Amino acid sequence: MKAVAFTEFGGPEVLRVLDLPEPHAGPGEVRVRVKAAGVQPYDAAVRAGWEPPGLTLGWPRVPGNEFAGIVDEGDLPAGTEVLGFTAVRAAAEYIVVPATDVTPKPAEMPWEVAGGFTAGTQTASIALEALQVKEGETLLVHGAAGSVGTAAVQLARLRGATVIGTASEANQDYLRELGATPVVYGEGLKDRVASLGVDVVLDGAGGPALDLSLELVKDRSRILTLVEHGRAADLGVLVSKSGRSAARLAELAALYAKGDLRFHVRRAYPYTEAAAAHREIETGHGRGKIVLTFS
Repeated sequence: MKAVAFTEFGGPEVLRVLDLPEPHAGPGEVRVRVKAAGVQPYDAAVRAGWEPPGLTLGWPRVPGNEFAGIVDEGDLPAGTEVLGFTAVRAAAEYIVVPATDVTPKPAEMPWEVAGGFTAGTQTASIALEALQVKEGETLLVHGAAGSVGTAAVQLARLRGATVIGTASEANQDYLRELGATPVVYGEGLKDRVASLGVDVVLDGAGGPALDLSLELVKDRSRILTLVEHGRAADLGVLVSKSGRSAARLAELAALYAKGDLRFHVRRAYPYTEAAAAHREIETGHGRGKIVLTFS
């Protein structure tokens, strides 16, 4: 099978399309013929040398931890269209995962959306649960136009919260469409946000954004950072925990099918252009998700 892989750590230039042995499903597993796979900073970290906890990775290494495709072996009927999650190995023509790590793809969901849907939406859902966002509260989302931010804005609104979203000038109208009050980055951000009142913060930007959050919200258990894991413990703020599940993913996919959860794909690259996709996630701050397509 064809797979996006690397044989040494480094930048996007180390990625290659390699021929690797096809995996096959064992008991309790499914093999999925991948149609699309998301690309995210997590994958760039794996490519640069980080190993997900609890895994021992051999060579060559295949990044990718979210995917969508068609089951062709295993514990679900062949032909079942699914989306799912893994730690690595999604950027390939075939992937084998536990049958409990996939859920049926709604007919209303395009393949490109399905391939990049899992990580952003589940991360947002898990974070809002940890923050205990409630009806009537005001949530500040830093980096609100990204894939996690996009989902967090909408899911918080469904909980009855008011949402303030920070983003670049180019993404202000997009945040309004999602139901957030948009605020631009830059000088004067503290005054612009403080005047609106904030109860809880989801930080998807880090650095000055997290520092500002500490000034705005005194109860640090109501601040969660997605990026500043190294500082979080000393500061007493939350970090996102594991909690992905097929049940959670199915609920989120159902919201998409009903039209209650939008999900924007910024660009879909053919898998042969994986290096370009990785460069874009490392240098770009546009709205939505980057996805690789395999057919």
